[in-house]
Amino acid sequence: MKSYQPLFWQKLSGRTKFLIFTLGLYAIISLFNTAVIVNSLSYFSFMLTKVIPVLGLVFIILFLTNLFLKPERIKKHMGKDSGLKGWFYDLIGGIIISGPPYVLYPMLGELQDNGARNGLIAAILYNRNVKIHFLPAMIYYFGMRYTVVLSIYILLFSLLNGKLLEIIVGE
Repeated sequence: MKSYQPLFWQKLSGRTKFLIFTLGLYAIISLFNTAVIVNSLSYFSFMLTKVIPVLGLVFIILFLTNLFLKPERIKKHMGKDSGLKGWFYDLIGGIIISGPPYVLYPMLGELQDNGARNGLIAAILYNRNVKIHFLPAMIYYFGMRYTVVLSIYILLFSLLNGKLLEIIVGE
């Protein structure tokens, strides 16, 4: 069965169609309840002011990564032939990296595009749960033994998680 959509609609990208749909939905809802739209837009602007500085930092990190880390270097340290050295860098990098994961996705995607292994990227996301700045509070509330054992388990399971991902998904 052939679709009879207007020609201009077929030429629009999925992003543009989604934007038009969302704006139309907002327009319909605003006819019935403007308070919901006002609250939604004020929350959106509040979140935008919180996210823009973080995105700015992400773009600076991406710029510096592209400036200093060449694809050959990434492939050497995080590529197929990186071996144990790649996993070691992965553990250290995952611990050092902080911030919400949605901030890391563009950077990790860039690393993947430049030849980093999928397993190493998955392990970075997993072992970023060892937070250096939270360790004193964890030791205070849960004790040294619990904190050390939990941190070691997180690191070991990050390696297992990365290796399993490589086996299941492949490269």
